[in-house]
Amino acid sequence: MAVIRLTKEFSFEMSHALEGYDGACRQIHGHSYKFFVTICGEPCGDQQNPKYGMVMDFGELKKIVMETVIDKYDHAFVIRRTDANAELIEQIREHFGKVITSDYQPTCENMLSDFAPDIMAKLPERVTLHSLRLHETATSYAEWFHSDNIK
Repeated sequence: MAVIRLTKEFSFEMSHALEGYDGACRQIHGHSYKFFVTICGEPCGDQQNPKYGMVMDFGELKKIVMETVIDKYDHAFVIRRTDANAELIEQIREHFGKVITSDYQPTCENMLSDFAPDIMAKLPERVTLHSLRLHETATSYAEWFHSDNIK
């Protein structure tokens, strides 16, 4: 049977600040992100299975991505956790509920590297995460490919 790729598109709103960055994105700002998740595998060949002919039910893929990424990051403020901004983070948390701190600079590139293992861990055994694409703007995006990250 043929290997087929499926892609599901998501969107979420998120703000972040790139501490220590030397450009405009050092300021707190937000984006309307577009997130594309592509999986691959062989369609189910069991004619008795309700998922016959499917690599994966799009609804199942949606549930995985919603739980691992979208529900967590939608309308959140994300900032790198450092000693220099610890007090600021606590002050922001006192006023706003959805503050996420990370060990990395919250760029598209780093976020994709963070999202990939969480999504892969939830996929069915016969399905592979092929790629992720995260648009920060309509014309700017980062991509993660499984084939580039096999170690």
